[in-house]
Amino acid sequence: MASSDTLNELRQAVKSKDTISYSSAQGPCTSLVAATHIVFPSGSVLKSTPTRYRRAGAAGSSPQDFYTVEALYLAWLLRDAAGAEYMKQTRENGLSVGFVSVTERKTVVDWLEGRISDHDRIGPAAEVESTTPPGSPPRNLRTLPAAVQKSAATTETTTSPSKRRYVPDSHDIDVVKKIKQSEVELRDRSSVLRGNKPNNFSAVRTAYADKLKKLREASRSGVPQTTATPDAKLQAKKARNFQPIIIISSSPTALITMHNVKRFLQESTFEHSQEARARATAEGNTRPEDLIPVYRRRTHIDSSGKETETQAKYFVVDSVEALAKFGADAWDRVVCVMTTGQAWQFRPYKWNEPRQLFHHVKGIYVSWSNDPPNPKIKDWNVTELKIDPHRRHVDKAVVAQFWKTLDAWILANKPWLMKA
Repeated sequence: MASSDTLNELRQAVKSKDTISYSSAQGPCTSLVAATHIVFPSGSVLKSTPTRYRRAGAAGSSPQDFYTVEALYLAWLLRDAAGAEYMKQTRENGLSVGFVSVTERKTVVDWLEGRISDHDRIGPAAEVESTTPPGSPPRNLRTLPAAVQKSAATTETTTSPSKRRYVPDSHDIDVVKKIKQSEVELRDRSSVLRGNKPNNFSAVRTAYADKLKKLREASRSGVPQTTATPDAKLQAKKARNFQPIIIISSSPTALITMHNVKRFLQESTFEHSQEARARATAEGNTRPEDLIPVYRRRTHIDSSGKETETQAKYFVVDSVEALAKFGADAWDRVVCVMTTGQAWQFRPYKWNEPRQLFHHVKGIYVSWSNDPPNPKIKDWNVTELKIDPHRRHVDKAVVAQFWKTLDAWILANKPWLMKA
């Protein structure tokens, strides 16, 4: 069957509801994927034969610009299948490319079944060249009577229809361009990751052109690069904004208060709040500061095994009034809230509901090691910090565990504060 007639044969078979079967080199078969030919009542044709039905977006006249008979037949055969099932079946039949898209399937089916009389993507009979090699026998006419076969063979050898090149109308070209502008091409998982937009970072270079110019001038003149940096006061203010903040409970019965928190977190020694308060009073400090700086040494070991020791600074407060001194972004710097399990502590906070609060900050529940479990904190996202009432030599391990837990949380949720 010549490729220029294949489309009409398929449409006629569909409209007439004729039986369409499959065959291969071994003979008739029941599976389209295993078949090499599609058998119509008038003969058989290679399923990869291109038709005159032009693919969406194609503008040439090569066979790759037209749907194959297999692609059109699958669109009609799976006309009632859901979109996902249709795409799956086309891939299983070997049509990873060249298949009829889901959005175009209905138009193809309507044309094949005769509900649409004409279509602007159907080319003339001479537009698609036959893929049959020269010298091949004529199309299979075994299903026709012998007299018809003889007549058809004689006609094919004695007549040769003149082929005219299709010249599209200028108006049709404009219409097709407008249609293509609103056309959406479906992509599969293989083509969706292939970007077609070039990466152009000239805007970044333009934004930093002035700064790069100043750095080059400074290096040529021998001026230290620090003179080309922004104002030192701005840098110092930015550095202060990197320092994390820890909020503790203002309850006088809390184990960790403003009287003993500095010695506990900085020196790894727990001192009862009453004793710490009495000692401070004896030294002339009747009231503690509303914000206390805590310094902590951190040791970093790089890949070469070299140890680097740095000192990190934290601030401890016990009220939102003291927290307001850090500015509008203070809550962005809060990394930890120590609680005794009393919900009233959170009422003036930005997040006053415990579950919401401990989603944004690390929660630490402080209690004695011999206290029974507190049912109030069962649904809170907090880590229990157990302090022994008598054994002071275990305080160092408790504080080390506190810093390890807090470092892991900061690194996962607010890594920019690890630079402090």
